[in-house]
Amino acid sequence: MLFKLPILLGLLGTVAAQSDATPALDERAAGTATVVLPLATVLGNVMNKVESFGGIPFAEPPVGRLRLKPPQRIARNLGTFDATGPAAACPQMVSSSESDNFLFDVLGEIANLPFVQKPPVGRLRLKPPQRIARNLGTFDATGPAAACPQMVSSSESENFLFNLLGDIANLPFVQKVTGQTEDCLSITVARPEGTKADAKLPVLYWIFGGGFELGWSSMHDGTGLIKHGVDLKKPFIFVAVNYRVAGFGFMPGKEILADGSSNLGLLDQRMGIEWVADNIASFGGDPSKVTIWGESAGAISVFDQMALYDGDNTYKGKPLFRGAIMNSGSMVPADPVDCPKGQAVYDLVVKEAGCAGQADTLNCLRDLPYQTFLKAVTAPPGILSYNSVALSYLPRPDGKVLTQSPDVLAATGKYAAVPMIIGNQEDEGTLFGLFQPNLTTTDRFVDYLQQLFFNSATKAQLTTLVNTYDNGVAAVLAGSPHRTALLNEIFPGFKRRAAVLGDLVFTLTRRAFLSLTKAAHPDVPAWSYLATYNYGTPILGTFHGSDLLQIFPGFKRRAAVLGDLVFTLTRRAFLSLTKAAHPDVPAWSYLATYNYGTPILGTFHGSDILQVFYGVLPNYASRQIRTYYTNFVHDLDPNVGAAAQYPSWPRWDQGKKLINFLANRAGGLLDDNFRSDSYDFIASNVGAFYI
Repeated sequence: MLFKLPILLGLLGTVAAQSDATPALDERAAGTATVVLPLATVLGNVMNKVESFGGIPFAEPPVGRLRLKPPQRIARNLGTFDATGPAAACPQMVSSSESDNFLFDVLGEIANLPFVQKPPVGRLRLKPPQRIARNLGTFDATGPAAACPQMVSSSESENFLFNLLGDIANLPFVQKVTGQTEDCLSITVARPEGTKADAKLPVLYWIFGGGFELGWSSMHDGTGLIKHGVDLKKPFIFVAVNYRVAGFGFMPGKEILADGSSNLGLLDQRMGIEWVADNIASFGGDPSKVTIWGESAGAISVFDQMALYDGDNTYKGKPLFRGAIMNSGSMVPADPVDCPKGQAVYDLVVKEAGCAGQADTLNCLRDLPYQTFLKAVTAPPGILSYNSVALSYLPRPDGKVLTQSPDVLAATGKYAAVPMIIGNQEDEGTLFGLFQPNLTTTDRFVDYLQQLFFNSATKAQLTTLVNTYDNGVAAVLAGSPHRTALLNEIFPGFKRRAAVLGDLVFTLTRRAFLSLTKAAHPDVPAWSYLATYNYGTPILGTFHGSDLLQIFPGFKRRAAVLGDLVFTLTRRAFLSLTKAAHPDVPAWSYLATYNYGTPILGTFHGSDILQVFYGVLPNYASRQIRTYYTNFVHDLDPNVGAAAQYPSWPRWDQGKKLINFLANRAGGLLDDNFRSDSYDFIASNVGAFYI
């Protein structure tokens, strides 16, 4: 849940920073920046030497019969468009309507009252995005973009504190200020002040994370990154995309597959990149120099964008991007859209919506009032629940957009082979191991993994995997948060569980991914890292806010298992797969440990975003990461221009080394061979770990 704290705090910060009334367009336009596009004149604002344009629409509103449909490009003229305010948020999965938590349910109901959300119009709900084809006129883009509807947490959760934080995010006045609406498919652009149309600056395209359940483009401010680039004399343009999340953007089921309306969130992201190709030159950007970047679900989305349409990333005959950065995420092996688990999610939504028994349940969902549909899509378990990262909503193979499971596409080289940076937090799984205090034995943990995560895996396979993380005291010593000896085992099995989950979904999957891609495209460079800057934080490892988690016993083993399963060891597997598929394509990898010592969380999943976007502590790690990333955006090599200040970062295939991000000094290099027994088993049995 704590990986969502920045989101929740961002919501509250937005409320505190913005008044109820929005200033008139002519009032906000004073001193603004203006960009003329083929289909709109866009107004933005200027602050701190950065020009920002928020919430520029790139697709028709996905409401009504366009709900649960692919996006439709806007082809009309929008006239003068006010982009001086925030971009609207897409609908979020704030809580699950199946929760037994009274406060969570009450606040969730309040959040979904009609006056809180804009009612859906048209018939674009649950359909692919439709490109805007009309002229937008002069568009006011001086404020942040509104968010699409969110699934901040699942009402399946029974944890009072977690539910309360989620409920606050759904209070009517919070949602009103953030402008959460289905009409949310927009782009936010930020550039150095004074950038001319002919500047041809490289572009960094940001895809937010949030477990495919929540998030929006305005929750991360690119201003600090842009100013750092200017200070390095390497200016660039920052672009953030809004895409549909939860059931609005990733609904599974055979009905969705037959309708051609799967993976809508990925299609939204792709249409946003196409918008950049069509329009970024007007902002002074170079459409041939785009790097796509994401964290967590956003990082997973980055590889999905690389693998979309079997790796065809061309648009109008030209590549849409030339580089990729993945923070804490890579490939997620997944069963098809119409798999039994996915179908169960669809059927539950249909039941909760009152559409069961209808001849056409999908169109029934599209025709529902917005509040009814929002409540129905939050019925399945969310990430802030016992199910944790056994996600209800995520990208799944559909035979067209994602033709096969991402691990297969990586292994066969069916992806756009571009230079990439990919890495992990040291303790990816600690957050996700907090929700299962009852999993105190190996048998219980194995049953949990088999029933909720990996239906195709045998009990023997899962038992073998879990046992690679040892048992008893040895499991505590080896668990996550890592390198903390007997500390942080807040309840039996926590540290092992955190290690397994973090490795399977993130860390060791990254390693497998690099191995696969290196084999497929050996000449394409990749760099990798591990962040450890919060080392020493009790329970969580590289993380902050540990005081909230002291009440959760059994945490350390679970955190280790979850972290490895979901992130760390998955990262290793991902690298192995991509290296095999494209051995010529470079990749760099890392492991961050800058939060080592942070109670409970350690260097937790998502803590790197605080460093990169906000430089929460103006420390060595934040400056180092920003410099490496800026160099990569400009030159497709993190080392160009950094040699005098920071260590040389070798490509991952040059000895399988990770750069280690420490808080206040250079961390040197790490061998990417930790937890090798666990990695070998995962890499040899990838087919058993389809979610």
